[in-house]
Formats: sequence, C-alpha cells, structure tokens
Amino acid sequence: MSSADKTAKLYYGPSSFRVLRPGSHVLCTVTGEEIPLAELRYWSAERQEAYVSCEVATRRLLGLDPA
Repeated sequence: MSSADKTAKLYYGPSSFRVLRPGSHVLCTVTGEEIPLAELRYWSAERQEAYVSCEVATRRLLGLDPA
C-alpha cells in the first residue's frame, strides 16, 4: 500500500496544517468520511479534528454532534 492510499496524520494549526505522516486523505471526526488533503478546509486546531463540511464543523463545535 503506497502513502497515496493511506490516511495522513496531520497537526492542525489555526490557519494551516502540517503533515506528520504522509497520506492522501484524513477522516472526518464526526462522519468518518474520507477527505482528500487537497479538499480539506475545516478543522479544529484546539481539538485536532478534521471535518468534511462547514455544517458538520459547526454542529460539532456547538456540541450537537459528539464524536
């Protein structure tokens, strides 16, 4: 399995992320959906979590969707 098929491990900062382990995607903390790194737009630096959409991120941060 190449790194292109693996889940990446990222460090989420306030305005960018850093790749700790190469991969092609991360998983949404709430839905479990794969998010290609090129499409990753929503995350929480405080919680170190990725989200598939702004709606999912908002619901999670408001406490409406527990992980």
